[in-house]
Amino acid sequence: MVTDGLYERPGFLLRRSHQISVAIFERACAALSLTPAQYGVLTIVEAHPQIDQTRLARALAFDKVTVQRVLKGLEERGLCQRERLSLNRRQTAVSLTPAGQAMVQAARRPVQRAYQELLAPLSEDEQTTLIELLQRLAQSLEGEARSRFEPLGQ
Repeated sequence: MVTDGLYERPGFLLRRSHQISVAIFERACAALSLTPAQYGVLTIVEAHPQIDQTRLARALAFDKVTVQRVLKGLEERGLCQRERLSLNRRQTAVSLTPAGQAMVQAARRPVQRAYQELLAPLSEDEQTTLIELLQRLAQSLEGEARSRFEPLGQ
């Protein structure tokens, strides 16, 4: 059976690389029961306390349903809290609880180990090049994305 170059196609390789990245992350953070999406939310909320859900979703390029699902799980674990903003009842501000702050701190080392493991097959120059190429690809094709991405300032 001919695969018609499937295994050399960028989409296939990006999807497979993402699957591997998630597996490495989840193994590194297994003791914390933390997913990449949860860590992303916790990291953004830590850096931007009281961020509204819309800005949070855009900062991670999540759709509204995904960010709500992730926040619900984090709330159930006591890691974050949402509150309606009094000025605009449709907007919800998100903040970390003390347990959420502790989770972000506890996750930093395993997340860094996962990042290093993922890039270990590449030299330092190749790692830099890969990140630069992925950034260029994402930035150049942003208009094709289903979810809007608006990075927040550090």
